[in-house]
Amino acid sequence: MGIKLAMIILFCFCCIAHTQSQKLGDSLLWDKQVVAQKIIHIRNTPVDTTHVNQLKDLGYDLLEVDSSLSRQLLEEALGKSLKLKEEYTIANCYRLLGIWHNYFSDPDKSLHNYYLSIQYAQAANNLYLYGGVCYNIGNVKYYRGEYDSCIYYYTKAKNAFNDPEVLATPAVTEALLDRKKSDLYSNFSAVFNSLGNLPKAEEYIDKAIAINKKYNSPAAADALAYYMQQKADNFHEQGFIEKALRIRLAFLPQMEQGKGTRESVQSCYQNISEDFFLLEKIDSAAIFANKSLQLATKINSVSGTAHANKQLGLIAMHQQQYDEARRFMEITKPYYEKSEDLAEKRSFYTTMYQLNNKLGLYKEAMQYAEKFITVNDSIMIGEKANQFSELEAKYENQKKQSQILLQKEQIKKKNALNYIFLGSAVALIIISLLGYRNYRHKQKLQQAKIEELENEKQLTATQSILKGEEQERTRLAKDLHDGLGGMLSGIKHSFQNMKENLILTPDNAQAFERSIDMLDSSIREMRRVAHNMMPEILLKYGLNVALKTFCSEIDRSGAVKTTYQSIGMQNITIDQTTAVTIYRIIQELVHNAIRHASAQKVLVQVNASQEDNMLSVTVEDNGKGFDTTLLQNVQGIGWSNIQNRVDFLKGKIDLNSEPGKGTSVLIEIPLV
Repeated sequence: MGIKLAMIILFCFCCIAHTQSQKLGDSLLWDKQVVAQKIIHIRNTPVDTTHVNQLKDLGYDLLEVDSSLSRQLLEEALGKSLKLKEEYTIANCYRLLGIWHNYFSDPDKSLHNYYLSIQYAQAANNLYLYGGVCYNIGNVKYYRGEYDSCIYYYTKAKNAFNDPEVLATPAVTEALLDRKKSDLYSNFSAVFNSLGNLPKAEEYIDKAIAINKKYNSPAAADALAYYMQQKADNFHEQGFIEKALRIRLAFLPQMEQGKGTRESVQSCYQNISEDFFLLEKIDSAAIFANKSLQLATKINSVSGTAHANKQLGLIAMHQQQYDEARRFMEITKPYYEKSEDLAEKRSFYTTMYQLNNKLGLYKEAMQYAEKFITVNDSIMIGEKANQFSELEAKYENQKKQSQILLQKEQIKKKNALNYIFLGSAVALIIISLLGYRNYRHKQKLQQAKIEELENEKQLTATQSILKGEEQERTRLAKDLHDGLGGMLSGIKHSFQNMKENLILTPDNAQAFERSIDMLDSSIREMRRVAHNMMPEILLKYGLNVALKTFCSEIDRSGAVKTTYQSIGMQNITIDQTTAVTIYRIIQELVHNAIRHASAQKVLVQVNASQEDNMLSVTVEDNGKGFDTTLLQNVQGIGWSNIQNRVDFLKGKIDLNSEPGKGTSVLIEIPLV
């Protein structure tokens, strides 16, 4: 539903932008000569508040026409307003510069100007302007995913707009204020929807709708259509697809005929198609998916075109038109391959895995399954890391507050003790020193306990990540082996029975044998992928046998000559979680040697020392090597996964490599 929420926020942002002045769409100001004459006229007037406001308003009007001139005029207006020391005008200039930077995707500079605008709006005691700037800041925070901060500033805007004194502001009418409130409540709903708090999202969108229904105007009708689409989004999220669809269809004509953006109409077509698809009304879903594609193509929307093509691919799959589905998916493939949205990339890989299975392209299906696993691992690690960071930040904040309170309490105690010490004897001083030493000892113990809890919390988070990852690999491996494996083996058995009962020419018999050989290759490839996801031999016979088998299989495949050596592995017992983690580390290092190093030989050594309680792992290759300093800028997740797993095992890693001299990786893992 991300497209839908973005549509609502974009609409509300446009509403705010239009409050300052009429845009240039139907104006003669499009003429550069007219604009130049207007600037000359303004600059020839006395520099007062009116002069500054004219510069500021013209600069804002030119935002979409001539961005460079727009910024120049806004900065000129700001400089002159600062000389006039008129706080309200200064606040407005900073606000419009904030809008300018936000429009051209520079949120940091936008926030800098908004914060300055707030200071001057407060100094001018203008509640309406103060609320509007808080609203602008909330929008920037929303797009940056800082939802707590977004709600904080939206709440400040709400309090300002609901203050009875705001209507005393010049030029502020009840109708204008109501439009601000309805836009604000709509954005509140979008934020709570993003946070998964659907009751709150429903509460605020209903407030926006109730305010908007008070007015009978084309602008109010346009706004109501957008708000109702947002209400439909909330129903969709709650699983009430039919309710959502009825609302979308009822207000679609207003969206098509109104003055809203074509991007929003295209998003609405896409959402209607998805709702019809979920209700298995495939013909209707196809109609609106084609509308979405046509409009997205017309307005050059890359993301809209990709989403529409994917939707048409899903529809074709549902109709068992797999070749047609593949055509749509191949069109949209470049977008999803480059997408930074891991969730939509994972969804695309899932669809491609299913589609290639239907087409009998099992090798391609396996490739997409592996891509799915890689992206899914990244998502799981990212989610756990974000959760851990949030908890850590909250904990650090609470700890700082506790330290401040403790310091204040200590100051009070010291002041009291100073008076007591003046009349106390040496014995009391000694007692105080002993008490202080005891206090410091307790404080150190408490700090040690806190650090121990932090370490346990970090260990638990990491264990959850690895456990979830391995569970997902195990599930996919089982599905591949038991499901697809059984099906392919059944097909092979049927072919062999057919061979005994058919009379074939020599050429046909040879072709039949090749088909059975190809099927055997597919079964072996499927088993290889399933084995890599979760090697059953590791669970049955332990790490040493699993590593030996893994290296032997790599060696037999001809990819690279692989040698495995182990010392002392028969005499130790390693728990399953540690064994799986070590196996994954070695598996990733060997695959890196094959994929990136162009190595001809790989040596894997594992040495277990009971005396030192240490397991040493060495992986060496004679490949092309690389500059190890480049790892600092690597964006891939392969080396990061190795490092994370070594850290989880509390181990150490030593990497040695030079261009043309191969690579050697030494890892030491404690066995305690």
